[in-house]
Amino acid sequence: MHGSGWLKENEMNAANILKSKGRGVVTATANKSLLDIAKLLVHHGIGCIVIAGNDDKIAGIVSERDLMHAIGQSGAKVLKEPVSDFMTKKVVTAREADTIDQLMSEMTTHRFRHMPVVERGRLIGLVSIGDLVKIHVADAEFESGAMRQYITSQPSLLFDQAYRL
Repeated sequence: MHGSGWLKENEMNAANILKSKGRGVVTATANKSLLDIAKLLVHHGIGCIVIAGNDDKIAGIVSERDLMHAIGQSGAKVLKEPVSDFMTKKVVTAREADTIDQLMSEMTTHRFRHMPVVERGRLIGLVSIGDLVKIHVADAEFESGAMRQYITSQPSLLFDQAYRL
């Protein structure tokens, strides 16, 4: 672990992300209307909602993008329709042991920004592309700071470079 509080990228996995950000996930049932989903997204300030089935398993996922696509295609009347008609039903999930490189690869390949984390068949959290970007930025800032500190602690490097000019 370094100054930013994150592990090095190759050691970071979904479990570490959830430990840092929390495991709370907003869920709804498949019979909720798209308007209900839109209100939940706004109320919680989030980009997606996991749709839970009767057995508490993941039945689907719906994002802001899905909502806009539905309205753009069919107009505001779709807001009365059940989310089950518009949600993504084949949900790609992660496990706690999945690394950030694996998570980013899945999100990039399948072109989505949110990935539920599931262990033993239970939803235990959600990782977003924003979480992964935050890790990359923190790691880059750490490396930049470490490099600056190294260079300034080695005056001979500075003088050597100045002398060559």
